[in-house]
Amino acid sequence: MTERFDTLAAEIRACRVCQGDLPHPCRPVLQGSASARIRIIGQAPGTRVQASGRPFTDPSGERLRHWMGVSEAEFYDPRLFAITPMGFCFPGLDAKGGDLPPRRECASLWHDRVTASLPDLELTLLVGLHAQRRYLNLPASASLSSTVLRWRNFFPEYVALPHPSWRNSGWLKRNPWFENEVLPLLRSRIREILQRTL
Repeated sequence: MTERFDTLAAEIRACRVCQGDLPHPCRPVLQGSASARIRIIGQAPGTRVQASGRPFTDPSGERLRHWMGVSEAEFYDPRLFAITPMGFCFPGLDAKGGDLPPRRECASLWHDRVTASLPDLELTLLVGLHAQRRYLNLPASASLSSTVLRWRNFFPEYVALPHPSWRNSGWLKRNPWFENEVLPLLRSRIREILQRTL
């Protein structure tokens, strides 16, 4: 029997498995419903999302919505989009002030159950290498650039994306094919799904 997404989401939000390893309170952040047709799997919440408790409430979210061609209202409609990062809590900062990688506990504890609770998915966006390695069964040696460059191999079920962080602005400038080739088809695929859903 398939686990209900809303019941599972409540269990995830109550999770405190990593509390002893974090310098701040656990605050698992996710969104969705069993009816969601599109899933976004990013890395982990950053400091702003830790504060807001809502996914992608930062400049990365603005860029991601632009890439997807969706409004803020559409993006935050849990009937349409499930947002389930590799790590549900903000993992903290490294010595240089960047976000640490997602904690590994989340993937093993929750991700298979989340996948099973979303039976109507038509498209999954894999934002960043952590999500791509898990969901595309990539070797540890796989790079983000090589994975995103092979995006057609995974389309239309998956789209591999770089992280929309400002830190990746240089990558985007060096790889204009991403904006010219990937984004038009991504937007078209998303709009086609939404038009059938709404």
